[in-house]
Amino acid sequence: MRSMPAPLAEVVSDFQEVQGQDKLQLLLEFANELPPIPADLEQAAMEPVPECQSPLFLHVDASDLERVRLYFSAPAEAPTTRGFAAILAAGLDEQPADDILAVPDDFYADLGLAALISPLRLRGMSAMLARIKRRLRGE
Repeated sequence: MRSMPAPLAEVVSDFQEVQGQDKLQLLLEFANELPPIPADLEQAAMEPVPECQSPLFLHVDASDLERVRLYFSAPAEAPTTRGFAAILAAGLDEQPADDILAVPDDFYADLGLAALISPLRLRGMSAMLARIKRRLRGE
């Protein structure tokens, strides 16, 4: 498997073990598991990701580069976007910055969702990862 933190590799493996519509069901399960943002994190401190078709906001806390914290906010009416955010949260939250920066930009292709989800939606996931990486690089 390509270079990615163990939790993200596990998520990718979970997707590779299911086929067809079961992949969408797994994505919806992830959407339902998106952690809530902490009460002390203001929505204003979160960055919008306009490339996503649905409203999505993220916050990267890189105060400890050995344990980066990621927070996502997406509406319940946007299960695909929530699912993508939850995949990134499950796979990258609390991981070292260097490990996150090493994740291939197109890792989402390994999930096998391309035949089920529009390219525009997949680009949204790519945009989330790109924004996380930009924050970690201090851009």
